Amino acid sequence: MEILSYSGAPCSHVVNLRLELVVNSSNLHQSKLTLRKHRFWCTKIDSRCGSLRLYNLDQSLLKKHNHQSSFRSLNTLGGFKNVDFKVLSGGYDGYVIDGKEDARDLSETGESETKVVIPGLPDESNGESGATVSSCFWEWKPKFNVHYEKSGCENVTSPPVLFLPGFGVGSFHYEKQLKDLGRDYRVWAIDFLGQGMSLPSEDPTPRSVEGDTLERKAYAWGFGDETEPWASELVYSIDLWQDQVRYFIEEVIGEPVYVVGNSLGGYVALYFAASNPDLVKGVTLLNATPFWGFLPNPIRSPRLAKIFPWSGTFPLPSRVRKLTEFVWQKISDPRSIADILRQVYADHSTKVDKVFSRILETTEHPAAAASFASIMFAPQGELSFREALSRCQMSNVPICLLYGKEDPWVKPIWGLQVKQQVPDAPYYEISPAGHCPHDEVPEVVNYILRGWIKNLETQGSFALPLLDDGESVNYSIARELEFVRDGSKKSVSVRFFGSKFSLWNSISSYIKSRFGNSDLKS
Repeated sequence: MEILSYSGAPCSHVVNLRLELVVNSSNLHQSKLTLRKHRFWCTKIDSRCGSLRLYNLDQSLLKKHNHQSSFRSLNTLGGFKNVDFKVLSGGYDGYVIDGKEDARDLSETGESETKVVIPGLPDESNGESGATVSSCFWEWKPKFNVHYEKSGCENVTSPPVLFLPGFGVGSFHYEKQLKDLGRDYRVWAIDFLGQGMSLPSEDPTPRSVEGDTLERKAYAWGFGDETEPWASELVYSIDLWQDQVRYFIEEVIGEPVYVVGNSLGGYVALYFAASNPDLVKGVTLLNATPFWGFLPNPIRSPRLAKIFPWSGTFPLPSRVRKLTEFVWQKISDPRSIADILRQVYADHSTKVDKVFSRILETTEHPAAAASFASIMFAPQGELSFREALSRCQMSNVPICLLYGKEDPWVKPIWGLQVKQQVPDAPYYEISPAGHCPHDEVPEVVNYILRGWIKNLETQGSFALPLLDDGESVNYSIARELEFVRDGSKKSVSVRFFGSKFSLWNSISSYIKSRFGNSDLKS
């Protein structure tokens, strides 16, 4: 049995009768095509996004390709069904695969559940270099210094992408995006004021010497009785962060951007886009929290807000100081931080040493405890998550949804509700992945982001990630994405939900899978 490969630019198609070796090339080769009467499978390696797909190929299509391009014979193999793709080497231009292990992508009937081989992260141990990341500070207002990181500044003709972090972390949580996506785009990630390295450099409420211990003076800013003029209206709220993002884009980036936000950062990204649609090219939500803040917003609910005389401003009331000291002692303990990371990462083999050390470093800042109190008691935003989503929809802001299925905090039901409200938004559910899919499975998130941005930049001429050119999925499809990390093969499942997805159908399917196929009455 012959193996026949076809190559061409910008994509390469490979025909396999019994899968063994496939190599993508941008050059055309002249060879003789030999066909036999057997069922054909075709793998499509897309050099534009580094993906590989397996699908049926009938004789007529094969003949059509034969007239358009050249094939070359590779070798003869035995055994067709027991095939699995194993990445041996690869980059954005192609892969080498073999068929040594049992296949999970071919059923007994020969139908395929498509496996997509995607690029791994830059492997510096193999000589691959990621983008250079620079750490910078931007003075938004006097005493308000915003820390951010950037990469890919040399990609002057590429779209800009801005990442917004979740609660308790900072730009460091997007290191894998900065190094990888920075090779193709201009990428920024910021620290919200009151978090990461955007904590104040001075005490907003300096205390008198009398009655204060040296330890408290040195390590607990924000616990004094008098507020400095620059901090008189300071409260670390979602409205402040939305303003921070707007000014950052206007003054630092200088043009509309793709905004990507995880958890709290997802809410801020959506809120910002709803308020400033002219500054946004698109929004991607990574397990976005659908709510933030416990106290009423004074503009939305002025009467109700009067019931709460303090809402996150400085100085902290004495009772809040005591509560903050008690709570902070618990949550800033390294063991508590480690426990939280174990909760939010579904795959406990994920290396989180850097994330752990950077979070711990932030907790040791003298302003961290008081900033935490301000965040926790800050009022809700002027726009709810649902209202922000509706405004984005009315302004035709493109939205992409990427959610880790095993998130213990933002359960899949929240992402599916967003999908229900915005049916045309592509929704990708990743498993196994928890609350921070960008750090847990960055290969998958980066791959989808690249494809989604390409789809928008080409006005739809480039297919959405995991869909073939011209393919339209109304309900849902599943793909197995495979990549190499640290020299080992890993794979995750990604389910794409189409425009006719129904939340009820999803719930009923889940119930049927758990309790049998008995009829469900709506």
